[in-house]
This record gives sequence, C-alpha cells and structure tokens, in this order.
Amino acid sequence: MNEEKPTTVQENVQVLDTAFYMPQLERYRRIWVYLPPDYQTSGREYPVLYMHDGQNLFDDQTSYVGEWGVDETLNAMSAGGFTGIIVVGIDHGSQERLNEYSPWKREDWGGGLGDKYTDFLVETLKPFIDSEFRTLYGRETTGIGGSSMGGLISLFATLKYPEVFSRSLIFSPAFWFSEQSYEFADNVIIKEDFRLYFLAGGKEYGDRDVPLSTERMVNILKANGLGENQYRFVVDEEGQHNEGFWKKHFSDAVSFLFND
Repeated sequence: MNEEKPTTVQENVQVLDTAFYMPQLERYRRIWVYLPPDYQTSGREYPVLYMHDGQNLFDDQTSYVGEWGVDETLNAMSAGGFTGIIVVGIDHGSQERLNEYSPWKREDWGGGLGDKYTDFLVETLKPFIDSEFRTLYGRETTGIGGSSMGGLISLFATLKYPEVFSRSLIFSPAFWFSEQSYEFADNVIIKEDFRLYFLAGGKEYGDRDVPLSTERMVNILKANGLGENQYRFVVDEEGQHNEGFWKKHFSDAVSFLFND
C-alpha cells in the first residue's frame, strides 16, 4: 500500500473555505491563495498572478508528479528583498482540463470551453479576489500564468482581455494543440505595455518541438507590435515537460514580470 504523500504547503497559503462556483461553466472548483509573508503586517496592496493547475503549484500531496514550489520560491524571494505578489491558484477540472484550457476544439483531444473559463476568471474570480484581499487590481499589476495547456490559455486570456492582464507567464505552451492559436494571435494588435515570459525546453516531447512552436508564436506577436523590451523568451536545452523544469525558472519569470 502506498502511503499518502506529506503536505508541503506553506502556512501563508490558504484554500478558500468552500468550493468556488463557476457560473459560466456551471461547476465548482477549489481555489488556493498565496499571500506574501508580510501580508498580515504590512498594510500594503500587492500585484496578483492567477495560475492554472492549482493542484500542482503549492503542495506535493495534491500534485500529479511533483509541485512547482511556488510558495517556497516566493517566500525565499521575499526574504531576499522582493516586495511580494499574491498568487491565486485555480484547480484544473480533471477530465475537463483540456476542454477548459483551449477555446478551440479538437475532435481527438477536446477543448472549446476556454472562452467561458477565461470569462470566469475576469467576470467572477478576479472581482472576488479584489474584494477579499488587498490587491493592486489594475492591468499593469495583474498577471496570468501556467504551463502546457495552461500556457496556451494564459496567452489567450492576455490577448482577449488586455485591459485586465498585462503580465503573462507562458511555460512550455501547447500551441501545437490548435493551429487557431496562431491565427488568433495574428489578428491582435499589441498596443499595450505587456510583459510576456516564454519558456520552452529542448527535451519536452518526442514529436512536438516546443521551442520551435513557441518561437513561431513570439514572431507573430512581434510582427503585430510586441516590443523587444516587452518579452523574454528562454530556451533551456535540457528542459523537460515537468514541474521540476517549471520550478527552476519560476523566480526568473516572476522577477521579469513584476519587478519595476
């Protein structure tokens, strides 16, 4: 019999007392909230990063194959002088994950609910978080991020709602999932001051070249106005498609996105 993995979540992470209702999708979801170590004493307001796959962000006990270590990393950054951010983790919906993380549908994989999922983030979850916590709620201090399909839906949300999100953490993005992701980006004019952090590994998939597909997306965005100072594109030749890889680069991404 396998023993249950011990919890690794830090004390400044809380889970909302009741499952959060998603009216756009007519279902419930667990929501995690990481608060900076000085949140209870500082009186300050903080930027917010919304992240997908909440099960894998903070706790090894709930993760699939290991956690990102978001709480440990941010606590260490705060100890080193980083001013701190709030992170809101939204659990994925298990068998609904692919459906919710792509607005485009594939008969062999699913998808098609990404519009409703991002509407939920903007219309329902963000107003709640802004009302319950001390947030800097403007677009210039609001980010969204995730990996794989979470990277795909993060970029989509940013381009769909540029008045809400201007900071995007896009790790190992699954742009391969739909050719429509490129078509969508090619019809968006980048006029706002974005900061986008793209990460791709050289050893992620056997037949899917993540660095190449990510570079294609970056070039489309650059052609439509994304400035050289508005993004960072990191290729780690040894990077594999897992939480350990994303954990390794998380602090660099947060520093780029939220340090003035």
